[in-house]
Amino acid sequence: MPRQLVECVPNFSEGRNTATIDAIVQAVLSVPDVVLLDRESDADHNRSVLTFAGPPAAVAEAAVRSVAEAVERIDLTRHQGAHPRIGAADVVPFIPIEGVGMEDCVRLAEGVASEIWTRLRVPVYLYESAARLPHRINLENIRRGQFETLLREMGTVPERAPDCGEAVCHPTAGATVVGARKFLIAYNVNLGTADVSIARKIARTIRFSSGGFRFVKAMGLLLASRNLAQVSTNLTDFEQTPMHVVFEAVRREAEHYGVPVVGSEIVGLIPRRSLEMSADYLLRFENFRPGLVLENRIEEELAARGTLAGFLETLASTATAGTTASAAAAAMAAALGAGVARLTGQDAQPFEADRRFFTAAADRSAAAISTQALERTATLSTRLNRLEAPADSGSNLEIARALAAAALNGVREVK
Repeated sequence: MPRQLVECVPNFSEGRNTATIDAIVQAVLSVPDVVLLDRESDADHNRSVLTFAGPPAAVAEAAVRSVAEAVERIDLTRHQGAHPRIGAADVVPFIPIEGVGMEDCVRLAEGVASEIWTRLRVPVYLYESAARLPHRINLENIRRGQFETLLREMGTVPERAPDCGEAVCHPTAGATVVGARKFLIAYNVNLGTADVSIARKIARTIRFSSGGFRFVKAMGLLLASRNLAQVSTNLTDFEQTPMHVVFEAVRREAEHYGVPVVGSEIVGLIPRRSLEMSADYLLRFENFRPGLVLENRIEEELAARGTLAGFLETLASTATAGTTASAAAAAMAAALGAGVARLTGQDAQPFEADRRFFTAAADRSAAAISTQALERTATLSTRLNRLEAPADSGSNLEIARALAAAALNGVREVK
């Protein structure tokens, strides 16, 4: 079966509290087979954006867990930031990467929406390709008035009824918007002025809804920490309207107001093709690095998963690392035992069966150690102690026995 990969880029209404953001990240990392590709937080926007990818089911579960953490920790009644929002977990889009289509992501979005309501009692709107109503294709229509207006209108204004769940706005977490879409580039251009009205005029000129470029959404914001106005854009089809076209349009409009462009920034990851299309233009990225390119990060993470370095990184960052290490030690002991058995003409099949069993346990990040695992580790240790080896294989057998003993101790600790 060909590999299936889905990307998820959830936006959370917290960009200042590191402990909250870390907890949301850990919720994502708690799901096996999901790789975190990027995390970005902005104190002025008071917003964080995560990017993770993996098999569809795993990505869906990671999305639900991250939303649950946000709902528990973020109180929108106390939230202030430059970026509009209606939810603690504001928007959760799914993007097809490899081996899946947009319809697959729509079904994924619908399933996640149902889980968010069922588990967390947070109402959900569906947008972009998952939208059930034409006016909900565009996210800005759903976010009209932000959380404060939604809190008043949901349940009384029929148009604000959610697509999933009852028309009861969560008192502190608001509502969540879930959907399926193509690659979106979040690209911001910073102006050499604190006059936010100029940024808003430029945004109105370039965005499609006001007669500007197709596939461009834009708004003007103030970056209070830097005393700069910003034209914040979303490019919903970068192949039709590339980044350099938007940059040049903002620069020209800013010149009309006697204001320079002082830089631009990418939020999240971008497809490699988008850079190739803009290679001849000076975008003045303030934060560019190769790791921001989506395909580069996916390739790096998937390659690392198959290396010793990747395995050790997992041990260093996983709460159940001891369990994983115990399973890996047992798998190595079984592999060495199989090798010795073959060299001496003995039956290697029991060792091979154990190797497959414990390898699978380690690959699952050793989800709950079972009584069967404890019994198999003890049996493996006994079998190794009974195995006889010639002098030239004696060290392999001794190492196998030591690994099995360590694995047995580890499994007992977990139990």
